[in-house]
Amino acid sequence: MLFVLFALRDRKTYNRATEKHLSIRPLMESHPLILGLETATLAGSVSLVQGEHVRATRLGDPETSHSNTLLRDIQEVLDDANVSIHDVGLFAAAVGPGSFTGLRIGLATAKALAATLNKPCVGIPTLHAVARAAGASKATVALLPAGRGELFAQLLSVSEDGEVRELDAPAHLAPEKMIERYASLSKLIWAGEGILRYRDLINRHQPAFQIGDQPQGWTIAPLEKNLAQYVALLSQKPYQSGKVSTPDSLEALYVRPSDAELKANVVNS
Repeated sequence: MLFVLFALRDRKTYNRATEKHLSIRPLMESHPLILGLETATLAGSVSLVQGEHVRATRLGDPETSHSNTLLRDIQEVLDDANVSIHDVGLFAAAVGPGSFTGLRIGLATAKALAATLNKPCVGIPTLHAVARAAGASKATVALLPAGRGELFAQLLSVSEDGEVRELDAPAHLAPEKMIERYASLSKLIWAGEGILRYRDLINRHQPAFQIGDQPQGWTIAPLEKNLAQYVALLSQKPYQSGKVSTPDSLEALYVRPSDAELKANVVNS
């Protein structure tokens, strides 16, 4: 785990006195500096957040593996904010669903940093971050590509103050099954990368009616690439309530088996 810490330059002198000071710092600061990592999508992002203020952000490259860019991007947001990795009070990571390889890279990095620096970490479901990015809504379907033409989908609500609530469980669905699952909802926001390929399908099935003087219908939210900032923002509530994770307890939310597991099941059946 130390290789991650050593790979990040420190703008400040880090000596034994500093280490001792960090070890006795109160765990729950009112507005900790949060490093948010999102590697569930192909591009991913890294964001440094304090309170409601996004201090620095880096968007990833969908053509390049997170293993080649994540530590660099973390260093760059630290440099942009003129802080050290030791100033981070909380590590927040998207735990899935999403890219299996990407999730493993992001979670391994967050866990290594939290363990080495003796700091707490929080895992945020990726679909929660997608819904939070789309804004307040009584019903938002968050979508992410799941490979093989299928989708990860979940129905969530988002309050005016940004609290996300699950209205069903995350699922791995074919596009037609996804439409069938939510077709009865007259007012809905669709959000996330999963929309890119299936916008026409969603539009074709959109209900066209009105209840009273309130227009009903489906809305497609603008695509938000910087999900890391919403991962960080969503981590604040569990942090303040003491519901943080240890590095050992931070786990991925895969929703479906990996391709390797599916192949193994076929061979063993």
